[in-house]
Amino acid sequence: MFTQTQVGPQTVSDGSTPVLRSGKGADGIFSELNPAYYEQTYRKNTFYAATQTGQTTTVGLATTYVGLCVSNPVGNTNNLVINKVSWGWSVIAAAVNTIGLAVGYNASTNVTHSTPTATHSTLFGTGPNSTALADTSAALPTAPFYYMFLNDTGTATTNPGGGLIDLAGSLLIPPGAYVCTATTAASSTAAFWASIQWTELPV
Repeated sequence: MFTQTQVGPQTVSDGSTPVLRSGKGADGIFSELNPAYYEQTYRKNTFYAATQTGQTTTVGLATTYVGLCVSNPVGNTNNLVINKVSWGWSVIAAAVNTIGLAVGYNASTNVTHSTPTATHSTLFGTGPNSTALADTSAALPTAPFYYMFLNDTGTATTNPGGGLIDLAGSLLIPPGAYVCTATTAASSTAAFWASIQWTELPV
């Protein structure tokens, strides 16, 4: 298919039918009309899960898990495209701890949901239910792997703070897989908070 474009800017009025704009390298030039996640939110494809109370955490890559885990059930017809992750600590840590993301996969066995937490549409109040599941404690069918590291608590006398990272859809969780927060040391104090946001798109 041949698509004709016009090099350089155009000044057009409502109701006109201009050609697409391109640069001098015949590269298409596009800009966003709406904020980055508006379209998928409006079309009811974007969801989130968050801890609602402070959590303890398990150490490292344990399969008996505590933190925040979002799983995609075996046989689901959607992939989970991870957009954003946030985290925080509400007390000063007893020792230095590092927070990261871990991922795992099992083609036949789902995550066992010990303590489910709610998932919500980001079209809040009127959106559909997610096809994913979320837990603050679970039994993982396969040991996870670290995916990335987000932050650490600093010294034991430093406010541990928190943060937010935009993965921009660079992590895809297919049916049978899961993504979870992971701390390199166990936290015995119920003071860890996290959220994960994703878009659901057909496999």
